[in-house]
Amino acid sequence: MSTFEIKKRSKSGIVVLDIFGELDAHTAPGLEKEFQKLIEDKSVNIVVNGSGLEYISSAGLGVFMAYIEDIRSQNGDIKIAGLRPKVFNVFDLLGFPTLYDIIETEDDAIGRFQNHSQ
Repeated sequence: MSTFEIKKRSKSGIVVLDIFGELDAHTAPGLEKEFQKLIEDKSVNIVVNGSGLEYISSAGLGVFMAYIEDIRSQNGDIKIAGLRPKVFNVFDLLGFPTLYDIIETEDDAIGRFQNHSQ
């Protein structure tokens, strides 16, 4: 059984989701529920810190695709930060860098939101 954990925190008014472990078909529903709650709460400026993410499957990537339109329709966005090279390669192969801001550090990702709102 794959292990996956999400820790939610707030930093400078931005929701940061720290994700750890393996994001696959078994664990993707946990991230789906988190995105659904954030959308309901209108907390749509989201940074996903993937520095603890060891593996992502197509099911895991599908979660990001499933919610991005709802989030952007509320003038929010998902920015992805801190991916390990192996995990970034999966995002990159599927063209995610053209759809999402994939940024090296969490602070830079938060800065992109702050620069946007000025």
